[in-house]
Amino acid sequence: MATKSKKKPTTKNKSAPAKSKAAKPLKTAKAVKLAHAPGTDPKRVAAILAKLDEAYGNATCELKHENAFQLLISTILSAQCTDVRVNQVAETLYKKYPDPKAFAYATPSELEQDIRPTGFFRNKTKSVMGASKAIIEKFGGQVPRTMEEILTLPGVARKTGNVVLGTAYGIASGVVVDTHVLRLSSRLDLSRNEDPKKVEQDLFSHQLIWHGRRVCHARKPKCIECNMESLCYAKDKTV
Repeated sequence: MATKSKKKPTTKNKSAPAKSKAAKPLKTAKAVKLAHAPGTDPKRVAAILAKLDEAYGNATCELKHENAFQLLISTILSAQCTDVRVNQVAETLYKKYPDPKAFAYATPSELEQDIRPTGFFRNKTKSVMGASKAIIEKFGGQVPRTMEEILTLPGVARKTGNVVLGTAYGIASGVVVDTHVLRLSSRLDLSRNEDPKKVEQDLFSHQLIWHGRRVCHARKPKCIECNMESLCYAKDKTV
């Protein structure tokens, strides 16, 4: 009786080329070196600044205003609220309340409803009315031009002071540190501090805010669209 011949187990051709994977773009040696340089290394910071200039050369405050007082009020209203929403409210708000006197002696319950869409409207009403009265009584109806004086206004902290002084008066007294700047300063390793006052001492301005709003989002940063990706070594990168 004839026996069936056993089939030899097939072996993979070791010389066969492996399936090719999509090649990732190579980073230049300079980019890799800068990406792993200490956060505040002068060359790395200069590279980040250059990238911010490239992407947001015309960055400025996005709160619409016609004068320093309107900017002050809008900045107070922007706490825990988007600039887009504040601008929507401002379209009718400043027609109804055109100057500090109108805000200072407004009917609180009515003003609350006028600014309600910005959130925290009761506290904001107190701050807006208090700041307006102080401007009339202490500063002759004009928003003060120094950080020391502007911080005496109710509802005004350093962030608001820096926005008004820098944008309305062109006085570089400091850096605006909002939630976007706090987030990016940590991700880009530009500051190890969490206190806005201390972070302010380390940073630069509106370009970080624009980058935070447009690309480096809190939950899902668009790292694939970021022109600073090669300089960033944040743990929560998405690429």
